[in-house]
Amino acid sequence: MAASELKRLVIVESPAKAKTIAGYLGAGYEVEASVGHIRDLPNPSELPADMKKGPYGRFAVDVDNGFDPYYVVDADKRKKVTELKRLLKDADELFLATDEDREGEAIAWHLLEVLKPKVPVHRMVFHEITKEAIQRAVGQTRELDVHLVDAQETRRILDRLYGYEVSPVLWRKVRQGLSAGRVQSVATRLVVERERERMAFRVASYWDVTGRFDAAGEAFSARLAALDGARVATGRDFGDDGLLKNSSLVHLDEQGATALAEAAQGAVASVTDVAEKPYSRRPSAPFTTSTLQQEAGRKLRLSSRNAMRVAQRLYENGYITYMRTDSTTLSDSALTAARSQARDMYGEEYVPATPRRYEKKVKNAQEAHEAIRPAGDRFRTPAQVAGELRGEDFALYELIWKRTLASQMADAKGSTATVKLSVPTLGAQIGGKATQTAEFSASGTVITFRGFLAAYEEGRDEEQSAVAAVREQDRRLPQLTRGNDLNVTSAQADGHETAPPARYTEATLIKAMEELGIGRPSTYAATVATIQDRGYVGQRGTALVPTWLAFAVTRLLEEHFPKLVDYEFTASMEEDLDEIARGDQKRSEWLRRFYFGDEANSAEGLRNLVDHLGEIDARAISTIDIGGGMVVRVGRYGPYVEEVVPAGVDPATGEVAPETVVGDEPATPRRATISDEIAPDEMTPEKARELLETASDDGRSLGQHPETGREIIAKAGRYGPYVTEVLSDEEAALKGKNKIKPKTASLFSDMELSSIELDTAVKLLSLPRTVGQDAEGIPITAQNGRYGPYLKKGTDSRSLTSEAQIFDITLEEALAIYAQPKQRGRAAAKPPLAELGEDPVSGRPVVVKDGRFGPYVTDGETNATLRRDDDPETITAARGFELLAEKRAKGPTTRRKSTAKKSTAKKSTAKKSTAKKSTTKKSTATKSAGTKTAGAKKSTATTTVE
Repeated sequence: MAASELKRLVIVESPAKAKTIAGYLGAGYEVEASVGHIRDLPNPSELPADMKKGPYGRFAVDVDNGFDPYYVVDADKRKKVTELKRLLKDADELFLATDEDREGEAIAWHLLEVLKPKVPVHRMVFHEITKEAIQRAVGQTRELDVHLVDAQETRRILDRLYGYEVSPVLWRKVRQGLSAGRVQSVATRLVVERERERMAFRVASYWDVTGRFDAAGEAFSARLAALDGARVATGRDFGDDGLLKNSSLVHLDEQGATALAEAAQGAVASVTDVAEKPYSRRPSAPFTTSTLQQEAGRKLRLSSRNAMRVAQRLYENGYITYMRTDSTTLSDSALTAARSQARDMYGEEYVPATPRRYEKKVKNAQEAHEAIRPAGDRFRTPAQVAGELRGEDFALYELIWKRTLASQMADAKGSTATVKLSVPTLGAQIGGKATQTAEFSASGTVITFRGFLAAYEEGRDEEQSAVAAVREQDRRLPQLTRGNDLNVTSAQADGHETAPPARYTEATLIKAMEELGIGRPSTYAATVATIQDRGYVGQRGTALVPTWLAFAVTRLLEEHFPKLVDYEFTASMEEDLDEIARGDQKRSEWLRRFYFGDEANSAEGLRNLVDHLGEIDARAISTIDIGGGMVVRVGRYGPYVEEVVPAGVDPATGEVAPETVVGDEPATPRRATISDEIAPDEMTPEKARELLETASDDGRSLGQHPETGREIIAKAGRYGPYVTEVLSDEEAALKGKNKIKPKTASLFSDMELSSIELDTAVKLLSLPRTVGQDAEGIPITAQNGRYGPYLKKGTDSRSLTSEAQIFDITLEEALAIYAQPKQRGRAAAKPPLAELGEDPVSGRPVVVKDGRFGPYVTDGETNATLRRDDDPETITAARGFELLAEKRAKGPTTRRKSTAKKSTAKKSTAKKSTAKKSTTKKSTATKSAGTKTAGAKKSTATTTVE
């Protein structure tokens, strides 16, 4: 049969990728998507009955026989597998065109194991989806890389062993349903340790002086640097304990700084030193996965997960190269394209004589792929793709294009000038000593040749200190020479406080993980998303804030599984997986060492760690001491603060009362629920006492209900303050139809828990309030709901503008509201609450509005509701853009019912080997790491995120 008459089946992972590739291959090629993995390890409970008590019963992996896994076709992929088998029957050749990384190689291997092709098989690989690259890949196929498959399988089994052995410990000692993971637990520890640093931090106050100097009509500012030769302390000179690191420094207080400012005002300064040196700045390397996620977070306000979703779309549609890489290398054709385009757009002087080549300088970097860049041998400019890409897709492509071009452009050039000035202080008293001379300093950088800055400048993470030094770049100082006299036109004393270490953002957490060698490009976004989805980490703006649950879990792992959350050990596991991928280590031998330990030291194995944990005090693990006799405990229903008082002391009165204690702790300590709005570093002893005073577990008694006689108390709950009735013991004991449910009502947003009175509480408990009846006798009620106050008449609801209207609205006013046509979310437009500027993605003006379901941000095209922590009056533009980016990434919400049917299980075994190629090709290597048992039993197995 002629080559042109052959029918070829090409299998890729995603439908979008299949559609793009099909357009480049043309007739004779059928391109179909597997839609990701088709097989995985099942949950042990879903194994066939005859296997549940066998060697696979615990993990779906036989740990005693080479760590042999038992795979099943996912329930939602059976139809897809049937379709692929049907297409394969009519094909003369099979091309496996999955991504060229461990996951892609494993998908290809699983396809071979399940499809069992009888036609020649070709492994087709490429790093970009362009016509040239795809046609080149068809003619340059290779064999399946069984070492890459081994590495992926090792990682999957490793995560199964880790999760299934450690997670149950968390269920028993912390809370049901928790999970542990090789990478997610270490990432959580990073966030918790940063919060611990913030909790231990002690604020230090210091002052400085800024002077304004006149140089022949040119004015500039300089900051106080030294007094009589001794340097003045700034924020970086204080430790986290609030003390000076160097006692020889001058620590200015308000009185001293004010005295210096008054002494300098109107004085004549003398220039003591002028220095100028060349300034040069190199461009950043092209994007890797981690740097792309970091920069997309800084500049586009995209979460790491959203950034990867957008990048995936751009790759599959042929706009950029493969987006999971830790290489900063560019191919020769890409170097030529970038340099040529930069030369055409900016001029010959903007391109260096030789191409720039970057070497990755982080732990465990792999150089298998190119950096992320625009696809093709000639890059399309943003203007050329503007008609094809919109919103986030266009913004991210433009970012990648700019970064790639800038990486091959010339250095930015300039000069930095520094001037020092001596100012007489007229004996101003500082710490009881008279001073004679103050030294002020100023510097400025002038860019004379922008170089790569003409195309792109990398974003910056927030400063570690809340008081950052004034940026000196792009500030030109006047021409000065030593000995010049300058008038001090003004001087101002400024007070500052040191700030704790900044919390991680998604971008900085990924950067830290990369530097430590934890995780891989394919797992960064998934890991950051997982620790948030699992309830270990929340967000406040862009900052990642650990929950108290994360503190308890991290403490348990640190104390009883220290090796598993050790940064060096986790990084070494990544290195070992790399060695397996290169064929330098054997899969089964490595897993045996990890799980059973070395022959000389079996105690280091995971199995031994779990089997010999000893007694774990669950209460102690979930208790965090915050000082001042206060602790936070992580309970079944959430965190709460508790006062710990000495034995024999009544917690309420502080008086000796031996009968109130059991053991070493009071029998009835005061407790208060901690709301989600309070971050761990804000839970000080003072804050704890405030909570205990206003919202103990017993609540604050307001008095008796005038009608029922029941006591009414005000309490603070996890979801906000509320009032409730207290049932008598007899009422609380009633069951079934006679059971009484106490009335409960949330406080209005303008009410304070500490000041609410009985009358107001009774009114709240009386809701819903009957306003009256309409002409047909249908009652109209006013009540408070999840989305705010509203009227209800039968099934017809109408929103009210304020909570106060619930008590104040009259029947006439209610009837007038119902007389109007129902506005289904489109009432008369209200003026915006705030204007935030243009969105970096859509380019539209963003405003904050008050809607039916609360305040929201909108650019006229996308609406995003504000979170509980977001104040519509103080929300920043960055936060507004972030909410819109998250909403766009989610897309429209759809609901689908699963109709997967059960099928009978059939057990089969298969060597891990690839199908034979045509006689003109070299036969594919056989993977001899052991047999893999495969089954078709129904599975809802999910891949455990690292």
